[in-house]
Amino acid sequence: MVTIPAVNQQNQLVGVVHVEDILDVMQKEATEDFHKMAPVTSLETSLKDVSIFTLYRKRIAWLVVLVFMNVFSGAGIAHFEDVIESTIALVFFLPLLVDSGGNAGSQASTLMIRAMAVGDIKLKDWLKLFTKEISVSLCLGLTMGIAVSIIGIFRGGFDIAVVISLTMVLIVMVGSLIGMSLPFIFRKMRLDPATASAPLITSVSDIVGVLIYFSIASWYLDL
Repeated sequence: MVTIPAVNQQNQLVGVVHVEDILDVMQKEATEDFHKMAPVTSLETSLKDVSIFTLYRKRIAWLVVLVFMNVFSGAGIAHFEDVIESTIALVFFLPLLVDSGGNAGSQASTLMIRAMAVGDIKLKDWLKLFTKEISVSLCLGLTMGIAVSIIGIFRGGFDIAVVISLTMVLIVMVGSLIGMSLPFIFRKMRLDPATASAPLITSVSDIVGVLIYFSIASWYLDL
């Protein structure tokens, strides 16, 4: 079928919906979701024709919000200055660890957002998916922890390898659970789950990752 009749309550023909109209709406919705995942406010015109000021206005709000969120990461690092000074090798692994949490969270979030969009999962499925994600993220974290421990041994010795391995497991698990949960939280708040985008998840995971990393280092290395 390439056309669908539109009728009123009296079953009288009032118009026709063409397949081209449906495809246009689908394309518009998909574009809007991609913009939200950036996150960028939707554009009313094509990217080629939009003005510089409009692009600035559409992008600046979320960037400013994320800047202030990342201040908390800096505050976490500042809180553990003594730990960093005593074992400077810890700094080498910081970007690697926190980025891994953000990457795992982005993967989980993308899977949930897409599944919600096609109607595969509902809000009531959160607990089932949460328990499943615990197992999946644990396996991912263990695999990545073993891999990064090899670098840790050569870079800082056995104790550093243990610290970054434990941290990797926890950060990947926490990042994954945050990533899969945020779309459900946004849907519960009647917001578009696509807004639970990769930059937002990465910022949250960075804050949590810094605290986990240096807390484990402080505890295990007795600093």
